[in-house]
Amino acid sequence: MSVEEKFRIVRSIGEECIQEEELLNLLTKKPQPICYDGFEPSGRMHIAQGVMKTINVNKLTSAGCKVKIWIADWFAQLNNKMGGDLNKIQTVGRYLIEIWKAAGMNLEGDKVEFLWSSEEINSRAHEYWPLVMDIARRNKLPRIMRLADICQLGMDQRKVNVLAREYCDDIKRKNKPIILSHHMLPGLLQGQEKMSKSDSSSAVFMEDEEAEVNLKIKKAYCPPNIVDGNPCLEYIKYIVFPWFNEFKIERKEENGGENAVGTVFYFSVLKVSVR
Repeated sequence: MSVEEKFRIVRSIGEECIQEEELLNLLTKKPQPICYDGFEPSGRMHIAQGVMKTINVNKLTSAGCKVKIWIADWFAQLNNKMGGDLNKIQTVGRYLIEIWKAAGMNLEGDKVEFLWSSEEINSRAHEYWPLVMDIARRNKLPRIMRLADICQLGMDQRKVNVLAREYCDDIKRKNKPIILSHHMLPGLLQGQEKMSKSDSSSAVFMEDEEAEVNLKIKKAYCPPNIVDGNPCLEYIKYIVFPWFNEFKIERKEENGGENAVGTVFYFSVLKVSVR
């Protein structure tokens, strides 16, 4: 695979990239860049975390990247998830990994590595805590980030990723992490810019039954001829097309049969080319 093709694949997962020139240079010089991801094991997994992460991780590994996924079990305990029981939190973490396996995340070889924060911090405490103290001393933001070649998280994590780059400037580190911020999948209701687990009626979960998903989609905010803020069109663009490469609308014969015009309309407004 050419460097240009690798760049196209990696860049495609980001709504924003800081900086594209650095990404191209990284892919040219480093055969297996390290990509950072992470999650807090706090309960159920919705499709934004399950399906979209699977799509993005598979794109990155197909382009030769190695993805390290940080399981923030200690931070889940700090936030009193699962009653602060670390054993339960880690059980949930292992369960979520199994969901990604079932969803088709490519975990062959060493392409994807899961790191438990409790184990990593304990084993490298002499590196971690001085780094935490130095970042805290130099910055007002309380959130800390491990450095990597590529930080690929949602747009909602953009500020902490920028913090990592600014810290590199402070310590005169030349190899700053590239920020690849992916799109945030909205909730099913009007005005929900991010799908949230706290409102089960507005999120599609990985373990939802088909009937339950159908009911949620039927109740979703999807006004005629409205593209902006339409979650159904967002799901087609960011989940259906990347997974299946096509979206077909079917109608019962009594309602006029297949609506080819409607299909073309969806393709047009989403600006997605279908093979």
